[in-house]
Amino acid sequence: MVLNRLALAGLWLALVIFAFGFAPPSDPQTLALIKALSLGQWQDINPVIIALFNLMGIWPMAYAAMLIGDRQGRKFPGWPFVAGSFFLGAFALLPYLVIWPPPTQTDSQTSNSASSKVAKFWRSPWLGRILFLLAIACALGAVLLGDWGDYWQQLQTNQFIAVMSSDFLCLTLAFPLLLAQNLHHGQGMRSSPLTPMAMVPLFGALAYLSIRRDHNVTE
Repeated sequence: MVLNRLALAGLWLALVIFAFGFAPPSDPQTLALIKALSLGQWQDINPVIIALFNLMGIWPMAYAAMLIGDRQGRKFPGWPFVAGSFFLGAFALLPYLVIWPPPTQTDSQTSNSASSKVAKFWRSPWLGRILFLLAIACALGAVLLGDWGDYWQQLQTNQFIAVMSSDFLCLTLAFPLLLAQNLHHGQGMRSSPLTPMAMVPLFGALAYLSIRRDHNVTE
């Protein structure tokens, strides 16, 4: 899956170049905005921005559901990169996906013998279902209540909004590449006709996580 890794590396490089070379200037109110979004003080914030910020918390959870629990015994465990993605998004996560090695029979056996409650939590379809419902709520809030004209203006003038939006796009595009690597190496639901749904941006990925049965984690 060399092409997948090249595509992931290209996404990360494009994100870095945009963020540090072409993004709009920073806004002096950015820290106050992040604090308000984090604390749920949303009264005067565009619902589109609120939805995007919350979705940037859902995406790392979705990637954790794919990565945590099947990399035990590897030189580069996934959890530090996943943890970093809650703060840095694709900036932290994409480098790991680029170097993410294919599983071997030994790793698969180790994963089965070392199954833990933590792994079961992250790889449970119930987590995918909760994330799916939360994503729907975010999308409905943005569509029904959001000011898209204001969002478009901020996208062109506010560094935080522009970079967060680009980050969201990169995570959206990277998930099908990660899934393709999983299926290529015999994980996930290779034979299921429902697998292509994961190629649908965001909701398809979360729907996939909601219905999969991962045989690498003991029930």
